[in-house]
Amino acid sequence: MKLFDVYPLYDVSPVSAKGIEVVDEKGDTYLDFYGGHAVISIGHSHPHYVNRIKSQLDKIGFYSNSIQNPLQLELVEKLEKLSNCKDYNLFLCNSGAEANENALKLASFHTGRSKVIAFGNSFHGRTSAAVATTDNPAINAPINKQQQVTFLPLNDFEAFEKAIQTNDYCAVILEAIQGVGGLDEPTTEFFQHIAETCKANGIVLIADEVQSGFGRSGKFFAFQHHDIQPDIISIAKGMGNGFPVGGILIHESIKASYGLLGTTFGGNHLACAATLAVLEVLEDENLIKNSRKLGEYFMEKATELPHVKKIKGRGLMLGLEFDFEVADLRKRLIHKQHLFAGGSKNKKLLRILPALNITKSHIDLFFDALKQELV
Repeated sequence: MKLFDVYPLYDVSPVSAKGIEVVDEKGDTYLDFYGGHAVISIGHSHPHYVNRIKSQLDKIGFYSNSIQNPLQLELVEKLEKLSNCKDYNLFLCNSGAEANENALKLASFHTGRSKVIAFGNSFHGRTSAAVATTDNPAINAPINKQQQVTFLPLNDFEAFEKAIQTNDYCAVILEAIQGVGGLDEPTTEFFQHIAETCKANGIVLIADEVQSGFGRSGKFFAFQHHDIQPDIISIAKGMGNGFPVGGILIHESIKASYGLLGTTFGGNHLACAATLAVLEVLEDENLIKNSRKLGEYFMEKATELPHVKKIKGRGLMLGLEFDFEVADLRKRLIHKQHLFAGGSKNKKLLRILPALNITKSHIDLFFDALKQELV
């Protein structure tokens, strides 16, 4: 038997990691400025995170959602405190795709409608409805294309107004900062217009915070930069710092009923312990503020680089758009500079998604390495 060959792989085999350092089987150390698609939020092998999970594993690692799990209630309280999302209820699942799948399903239940508005260069996951709202025909199978999705240009008021007049949409799904798409953002005016229009027309607004949430943008959620209130917020990635966990925050105006949503593994004891550890470290180490401050420092440093057309993003969800395609640059950074960075649908964009507890000296090392490859 072989692995199903769907991933182009770099010739690096990590065997251990701590902070933003990853060590391969040869003993070589790499600086991780990508965090496995923004997953590593508090650093690899953070001692509090490791101890939280180990301690929980000694007690109970899993039971289904047919029993009481006090860790879920502890998680709800902590999440409300740090996110300041007081008028929401939490449903836990296992991944970002599953979070968006449940968000879209719930929107359809709530409204009795089935059509969805999504935006150009969006990425919301690889499962049925989530992938249908992802702007990438190459990963949409015929079975996914049965979904009724209208893709609109980001920040196009006229196109949005024309689409919304049909009054048969259950949801608008939107990333406050596009991840895979290349760090584009809705303007505050556009986001607020969408929120107001959705409310007036009984349409569910879904804020996809799978990649931008949990402090990455310099606020707990990236939509909070725009002073709006979504109906559903999808979360995952940095939520578990590598442990598979996801969820949706559901506004109290959307009512629950038994059997409406469900999951076997979602919200299990280990997942809750991992997420609680992340929240505790974010709070104790003031990492959301650190994300904001170091994002500003990164942008200052980036102005010194040659070939940069645009600096994109917020906090530590950042992108450098060059006047050339970056695939070869990424390879050189890995193999010559021992540094991980990411790509996107925008082939000229280098994506930077480090742990939120990096330092200015780490950013200096990043730019020193990058400058060597831009000579």
